[in-house]
Amino acid sequence: MDNLKITVYQGYLFWENIDKNLQNISLRLSNIREKTNLIILPEMFNTGFTMNAPELAEPMDGKTMQWMKKTAEKFDAVVTGSLIIKEDEKYYNRLIWMRPDGTHENYDKRHLFALGKEHNTYTAGKEKLIVELNGWRICPVICYDLRFPVFLRNTPENEYDLLIIVANWPEKRALHWRTLIPARAVENQSYVIGVNRVGHDGNEVYHSGDSTCIDPNGNVVYYKRDEEDVYTFSIIGDEVKKARRALPFLKDADRFEID
Repeated sequence: MDNLKITVYQGYLFWENIDKNLQNISLRLSNIREKTNLIILPEMFNTGFTMNAPELAEPMDGKTMQWMKKTAEKFDAVVTGSLIIKEDEKYYNRLIWMRPDGTHENYDKRHLFALGKEHNTYTAGKEKLIVELNGWRICPVICYDLRFPVFLRNTPENEYDLLIIVANWPEKRALHWRTLIPARAVENQSYVIGVNRVGHDGNEVYHSGDSTCIDPNGNVVYYKRDEEDVYTFSIIGDEVKKARRALPFLKDADRFEID
């Protein structure tokens, strides 16, 4: 498992303005000055976390998907983040895993945020996504999924080395974010990267960012609060292997199935 170069974008999102967000993100990413393997964007990176799906949803061959394809090709890196997709007359908060060659995988948010009435607009996904990149097995999920450790549990059937959470997580619950991400890293003996937005959204909800990377032992690799940031760092394959060899806790985990 090679070391992996990760670029995170903690950005301000212009409310329900797809063109402006794509232009701004392109501008911010132009500051990348080193080779990266993976670029991670927040949840609903082209609109902000909105329930206005009828006006903003795109098809799978729409403008934002084309932008992701071009960006992945430009940087020769995977680009991931979620957006609103309309498919079969349903709306999904869908994470896209876009490769440089234009092929992609997707994950539909399983846990819809009922407090924000997300379940009234969007259709929940069912399947966990595990993808591979440079020898790493990676599980990307979306925001509220972070609160559900059973779904995120590292199991032999769905083993991963890196858990990614893309989010629009409000500052008023930032303590929960900063607590749960290290917990997921330690209990699953994996790296965990959380990428959040900053600034007020269209509902005047403030987001402090707090984007972070935690290693399998709970150490902070990266953390940024209250400001836009495009930052590239490495995660180390040997750290995952060493943690699991030294403390082989995963083999003692309970076996279970998820409905």
